[in-house]
Amino acid sequence: MTAVDRPQATVAAARTSRRIGFVSTRFAGTDGVSLEAAKWATVLERLGNTCYYFAGECDRPPERSRVVAEAFYRHPDIEAINRRAYRGEWGTEDRARDTSDDKSEQRRVFLAAYTRPPALSRRIHELREALKAELYEFVEGFDLEMLIVENASTIPLNLPLGLAIAELVAETGIPTISHNHDFHWERQRFLVNCVPDILAAAFPPTHPSIHHVVINSVQAAAIASRHGQAARVIPNVMEFERPPAPPDIDPATVRADLGVGSGELLLLQPTRVIQRKGIEQAIEFARRLGRPARLVVSHASGDEGPEYEVRIREFADLLGVGIRFESELVGDRRGRTPDGRTIYTLADVYPSADFVTYPSAFEGFGNAFLEALYFRRPILVNNYSTYEVDIRPRGFRVVWFDGFISDATLALARRLLDHPDEAAAWAEQNYTLAARHFSFTVLQRHLEDLLVDCFGEDV
Repeated sequence: MTAVDRPQATVAAARTSRRIGFVSTRFAGTDGVSLEAAKWATVLERLGNTCYYFAGECDRPPERSRVVAEAFYRHPDIEAINRRAYRGEWGTEDRARDTSDDKSEQRRVFLAAYTRPPALSRRIHELREALKAELYEFVEGFDLEMLIVENASTIPLNLPLGLAIAELVAETGIPTISHNHDFHWERQRFLVNCVPDILAAAFPPTHPSIHHVVINSVQAAAIASRHGQAARVIPNVMEFERPPAPPDIDPATVRADLGVGSGELLLLQPTRVIQRKGIEQAIEFARRLGRPARLVVSHASGDEGPEYEVRIREFADLLGVGIRFESELVGDRRGRTPDGRTIYTLADVYPSADFVTYPSAFEGFGNAFLEALYFRRPILVNNYSTYEVDIRPRGFRVVWFDGFISDATLALARRLLDHPDEAAAWAEQNYTLAARHFSFTVLQRHLEDLLVDCFGEDV
């Protein structure tokens, strides 16, 4: 159904120009939340709206942005809160309170994990008040009519910001879309904590003015059962209406700059280096493929620390697989490093890849999957839950495996490498299916309906 075919009230409400504020911890770089927020903003602005941004890090137009350092999840004060909230680190105040000699080590560890020192509560609420004041300035300064909260009320990496958002909505009733990418119950690192009351209040918050959006149907069922909240499922998308332009950089140059030798396959792992990405499986795939190959990882470690990257380097050495960590050379725009090397975009790297590896154990949706389809690359996919429920039934032709790399998986991958015509036919079929289900047209239809949900027919 096109906009012409849709009910007139829906089209009218969606076409009315609105001043919309995006809120998150970060709008910068190539992480999934930043990328999807940019896609939403593009579609909303095509509908005549104007978008503004509130974050701790932001690369959006400065004249339409409010940057507050404490909103970033890696701000030192926020990192200190997270270490105590989720890791149970025994701080100086806790030691001062622990003056009794007969407390067992087990009791000390339990208290550190599940009880919250008063100083932590005070600091969380001090920052909550400060961030709420900044949010008020953001809303009032740009005369905003609606907020779109990008994951800041979902994944609890900034507890004060999540509380500030919940209170702002409760105090103002401003129409708000909570675009939820990753819930805390989906991450093992958040299961043991001393902030269950905060998680219940603000991750996600509930209020009549808040309209929840999730990126897969599993999440929709979970938020309904846990919080009694209905949520609209809007998958991640790409602009399949506009195919990628032919590469304007020689793929051989890109491959050489990424350390891929002549005669080697470029296996692209277009993800952050975090444990749930399952990069060990990509290393095993490269080892057992039986062809000279170089595995190129495009992103950095992210918010979970460097330990997993150390593990991956050791595992690649153990199996004798050449692996390159090239986050310095792959960015969101072209440029030069301080030492003069070329910085490429993912759009430059994908056409240079012989195979995309995507062996994640868990994904909210899967941007890298859509990107591989968009650039018509063969892809190796683990059968993660969202893929099995929301993507695989669409009929995509990929090399997939269910938890481990089998001989059949390797045989199919070799067949596609040896028969490029068959790989190209698969790619075209995949592109057509993706354009049908995960395009900007699909996103526009959802956003038009959301605007009507928020503002009704009174336009």
